[in-house]
Amino acid sequence: MSTSKITPPDVILPPGESAIFMVFNLVDTATTVDQVKDVCGSLAALVRSMRKREPDGQGSCVMGFGAEAWGKLFPEQAYPKELKPFQAIKGDKHTAPSTPGDLYFHIRARRMDICFELASEISTLLEGAVVSVDETHGFRYFDGRTIIGFVDGTENPEGEDAYYFTSIGDEDKDFAGGSYAFIQKYLHNMKDWNGISTEEQEKVIGRRKFNDIELSDEEKPANAHNAVTNIADDDGNELKVMRANMPFANPSKGEYGTYFISYASTFTTTERMLRNMFIGEPVGNYDRLLDFSTAVTGTLFFIPSPSLLSELGGGDD
Repeated sequence: MSTSKITPPDVILPPGESAIFMVFNLVDTATTVDQVKDVCGSLAALVRSMRKREPDGQGSCVMGFGAEAWGKLFPEQAYPKELKPFQAIKGDKHTAPSTPGDLYFHIRARRMDICFELASEISTLLEGAVVSVDETHGFRYFDGRTIIGFVDGTENPEGEDAYYFTSIGDEDKDFAGGSYAFIQKYLHNMKDWNGISTEEQEKVIGRRKFNDIELSDEEKPANAHNAVTNIADDDGNELKVMRANMPFANPSKGEYGTYFISYASTFTTTERMLRNMFIGEPVGNYDRLLDFSTAVTGTLFFIPSPSLLSELGGGDD
């Protein structure tokens, strides 16, 4: 099976103007497995129907499965090679926590009403079979900036590289064309962040705030965000992931955050980045951004290719 013959999931699409992220845990009922499989089989049709009704809306949906759910739902299936419960990463000062999650949906579109419609349909199909762990509504902030004011996703792979770095290949043929999604919900301490100068903020991120230009090696601290997350293989080739991050906020509650998503062909790449961020390489050189941003969730999911998702639902495609 060659990845060139498989349509990958919509993990390489632009973040969109609006997004809804939903994480569910399974409930042990007599109909749970059938209900989830119904969603697997009908999700593509739901999205096609929405695109037909709103052709300019760019609606899409990605569905993922946690390690424990995979075994419960598809006991006859092998496991994707790198699908496992995420283990918390504890540094001297900051922790990337591990939180539960069986099913994951990433819905995005140009308008929130399209996201709402898809989220409602999915939730109705799953009623009684799941309980909500988290639902977060994301939005585009000006020219693709995070709540803390910097442009996000600048180093995302493009073109053929986007497929290469996000799609599982022939090394795991049964799951070729799929992807691994790691999600984290970060809350920002805006009072402390806004209490430092723009120049200091730029050193934390490693880029200019206004024009998104990367700081020179002489200007950039070793613990800048884009320094610790820049990793390479043994031959010096840069390893990338597709970030689909979105800002979210509840201003009346003083809650301002980033919903971080890493889509990658291998979780190992994302895991290395996380270890660099929270522990440091060398140890202690943790990501300075964590002094202002706290991870409150952390879950790993497998994203099947559209054809495999249909098969899991009992379809022939």
